Amino acid sequence: METSLELPAKPIILIVDDTPENLALMSELLRSDYKLKIANSGARALKLATTGDLPDLILLDIMMPEMDGYEVCQILKAHPATRDIPVIFLTAKADIADEEKGLQIGAVDYITKPVSPPILMARLKIHLALKAHADFLRDKSAFLEQEVAKRTREVTAIQDVTILAMASLAETRDADTGNHIRRTQYYVQALAQKLSSHPHFAALLTDEYIRMLFKSAPLHDIGKVGIPDRILLKPGKFDAAEFEIMKTHTTLGRDAIDHAEKQLGTEVSFLSMAKDIAYSHQEKWDGSGYPQGLSGEAIPVAARLMAVADVYDALICRRVYKEGMGHDLAVELIVQGRGSHFDPDVVDAFLTLQDEFRAIAARFADSDEDLEQKREQLNLING
Repeated sequence: METSLELPAKPIILIVDDTPENLALMSELLRSDYKLKIANSGARALKLATTGDLPDLILLDIMMPEMDGYEVCQILKAHPATRDIPVIFLTAKADIADEEKGLQIGAVDYITKPVSPPILMARLKIHLALKAHADFLRDKSAFLEQEVAKRTREVTAIQDVTILAMASLAETRDADTGNHIRRTQYYVQALAQKLSSHPHFAALLTDEYIRMLFKSAPLHDIGKVGIPDRILLKPGKFDAAEFEIMKTHTTLGRDAIDHAEKQLGTEVSFLSMAKDIAYSHQEKWDGSGYPQGLSGEAIPVAARLMAVADVYDALICRRVYKEGMGHDLAVELIVQGRGSHFDPDVVDAFLTLQDEFRAIAARFADSDEDLEQKREQLNLING
């Protein structure tokens, strides 16, 4: 972006006066140095000020019929297109009170008639230079704001792609498909939005919290990267020893995210939330979950939301080792876990969002091709 403090070759001056003689005098004085717009009334001045090339400065008489200069100035200063155009009152009203009023409503200067041409020309030059400088700073500020917004969008996009790449890496080693990530993202977002007006959650579930929740949700199972294939891809129930190893995916996920955050050298809000989700989404409301055996409100809210979302998705979706169950049966099982496995308030929100959950599941449904690829991968690993 190129900017300059140099004035245009011929700045545009709008002269406003209801007296033909005054208009002729000003035109004669200024036309060699400036492009002129001429208005003989307030209404005409407002039209010329907002059409075509905008004036760089306005010379405005005060005493005019129908609409005086004060009113014209106030309208100009209230309009986004003209509020930054400097207004100089050029008037026979020499009272100090009149001058104070003019400056209070937005004029940059006040010159009384009869006009001294050298003084008028000098003040025009000063105010046009000041306007050019203000325009330069305003344009530069707008440019910088655009650049900051652009860089912010780029950083956010990089964050989102990195998160999805990390989460997808974990999912490629599981019997689930990458669509599980998308479904659970939208499930927890819907739950959070529903509960944002609930007295128990309103203070926490702000728009920013929900945005961070949506961003961090895909990392809930990142710890599965550290689980051996013989366990992670086993097409059946785990024995006790295998289940103990499988349970470590929560700690592995928390530790991996914590390590990434430490490498950055600063706390990152969505990574802190991701740690809560990864570490605690297998906790149960009655304290029978893992890894810490947390219960009730000791379980982070983000993890409580993910618990319902994760279990619902596991129930309804096909896997290479099982068929998905129907929506109604999945809802029944979630309800059965109210107050034992799940936070009762989250289950109540889930019940009111049944149709939305069903729509999300359909929108991000796993294709037959996805399932077949997983089946082939599982067969290769298991020999």
